[in-house]
Amino acid sequence: MAEETRSDDYARLAAVGPYGVRPGHALITLVEPHPGHEYAYNRWYEDDHYYAGAMAMPWMYAGRRWVATRDLQLLRRPEKSAVAEPVTAGCYLSTYWVTEGRYDEHMKWTVGINKRLNRDGRVYRHRRHVFTAFQDHEATVYRDGAAGPRDVHALDHPYRGLVLEVVDAEDAAGRAELLEWLRSRNLPRALAGSPAAMVTVFRPTPLPGDRMTYVQQVEGVDTRLTLLWFLQDDPRECWEACFTGREEAVAGSGLGRVELLAPFVPTVPGTDLYVDRLR
Repeated sequence: MAEETRSDDYARLAAVGPYGVRPGHALITLVEPHPGHEYAYNRWYEDDHYYAGAMAMPWMYAGRRWVATRDLQLLRRPEKSAVAEPVTAGCYLSTYWVTEGRYDEHMKWTVGINKRLNRDGRVYRHRRHVFTAFQDHEATVYRDGAAGPRDVHALDHPYRGLVLEVVDAEDAAGRAELLEWLRSRNLPRALAGSPAAMVTVFRPTPLPGDRMTYVQQVEGVDTRLTLLWFLQDDPRECWEACFTGREEAVAGSGLGRVELLAPFVPTVPGTDLYVDRLR
């Protein structure tokens, strides 16, 4: 009877609440494996955690992993970052979409499953969370209007690169103005004629108090915006042309400052491609 009740609960929960496909929320997590643990970390995350700790969860419907080889790490700016110390920290970036309106339900599940994974010895310890946050979607700016893939497709479309940009407003009151400047003025100009098809903009939310102890509480929840630039070219091919002057443009607005600008390429699932190029 108890088993039947649990099965009935699944049917009841699926029958109510939001169930659209809009990426209302995201998990964006930048992680640095400890030196000497690169291969083991990659295999653990790809073979187990990506699925058991993320994609198998309710309302998390799309995901993709990205990697920064050493040459990509050395392109990062600014030299002194409030996000990554040193600025080259964080070889692997994972990005996930969560259905709009389902954040609370997803968080209950993710905290519960990660406690279970930890208890069962399925959490790899030899790593550091550099920048891990659940985030609420604020805007998506497209280069080609309605002619290209939507943000709902972004983690499945075969983009050749991604740039993570973290921008801090001067204060909490100024974040809305910074967002509007980015959405209506800066990003449309930056995207025009570039290999970036879209930029998604998120704001971080606090992690729950019962989160796993190895994940630090999110900083900048009142002042920070997180931008994901989806590139149709390898970021090495367009870095200078597209991202030179990015920090100056934001600072020149008087509304904020770039705290991290970091390029990545997609991992190739089922392989250890790039693992030998991280150091």
